[in-house]
Amino acid sequence: MSETTQIHPEKVRAYLATDYRLGHTDQDIVLNIGKRSERLAALFAASGVACGAFLTAYNPRGAIQSDEANELGHAELAGKLQELKLQTIEGSGSEEGTEWPAEKSYFALGLALEPAKAIGIHFDQDAIVWVGPDAVPQLILLR
Repeated sequence: MSETTQIHPEKVRAYLATDYRLGHTDQDIVLNIGKRSERLAALFAASGVACGAFLTAYNPRGAIQSDEANELGHAELAGKLQELKLQTIEGSGSEEGTEWPAEKSYFALGLALEPAKAIGIHFDQDAIVWVGPDAVPQLILLR
């Protein structure tokens, strides 16, 4: 994570505390920043990939948008990931015990760090979550 950022420290704290959920069932994989996910490591192995990125188009720069604007962004993100021919898992990110609404997201299997950052920047996000071969999610600040 970058030493200097334009992002307010409280937002960074919230991003670090968020549960990043892959899926919408009782079989979900929940990622937490800095904590290895054995289930994600197994998914990487089964899928033949060594990395992936958790991305959203919801609420650019951490500012609440309308449901309509968020859904349009989510659809655009889905299209961008389809163009890249990446396997994706729809999910959501939310911090337990807060009023902030869960944000629909995608986990893109096999998406390298630099293209993942470019997508996050395209959607004007503060940060993305990227996971390398060690299956430890990293918060990557973009501003």
